[in-house]
Amino acid sequence: MEASRTLRTLFAGFAMALIVVACSGGDAKPSQRDSAGSCPTSQPAAAAAGTTRDVTMVTSKGTIVLRLSADLSPIAVGNFLALVDCGYYNGVIFHRVVPGFVIQGGDPEGTGMGGPGYSIKDEPVIGSYRRGTLAMARTAAPDSQGSQFFIVLDDAAAVPLESVRTYAILGEVVSGLDAVDAIAAVARDGNDRPIDPVTIVSATSGPSAP
Repeated sequence: MEASRTLRTLFAGFAMALIVVACSGGDAKPSQRDSAGSCPTSQPAAAAAGTTRDVTMVTSKGTIVLRLSADLSPIAVGNFLALVDCGYYNGVIFHRVVPGFVIQGGDPEGTGMGGPGYSIKDEPVIGSYRRGTLAMARTAAPDSQGSQFFIVLDDAAAVPLESVRTYAILGEVVSGLDAVDAIAAVARDGNDRPIDPVTIVSATSGPSAP
């Protein structure tokens, strides 16, 4: 009973944070990266069916390797890879950490309110949420995903996430769960924001390892 109550409390906080991912009017507040012209300014092409790519995310707490599968969410995967390949995530922090639930990043402003200046179309959620799952953050509005993402920290987090199933699943962590756990263990303020920022030093994509 107590565990169930704790999960409900965590999910309530998580949902509230996602509600403020975007500013009023729909699209997330654009970052300065957009003005350079090298990153997408509208929904990129969907990833081709059957495509898998590995994203190596070097953080100030260690390296995380994420395996993305287009067959899970072709639009969201195509968008995430386009942002990775233009360097969008380099220097961005994990702005929200909830131990036992998720770590969330992808906002160049580091406030939970920023994004690429556009949003992408919703897709059916394929797969299940579990420890190491990579998924897109969003508001409660349709088609509100942009650049923010989260990594699930615990299988128990699947209980509230599966109850709504609105967060597009991109793939999973295939290496570096120790780094994910290190990020989850940092000291936080009352808003679940790390006191000392945890930074994505670089994010690059390449072919999936055998």
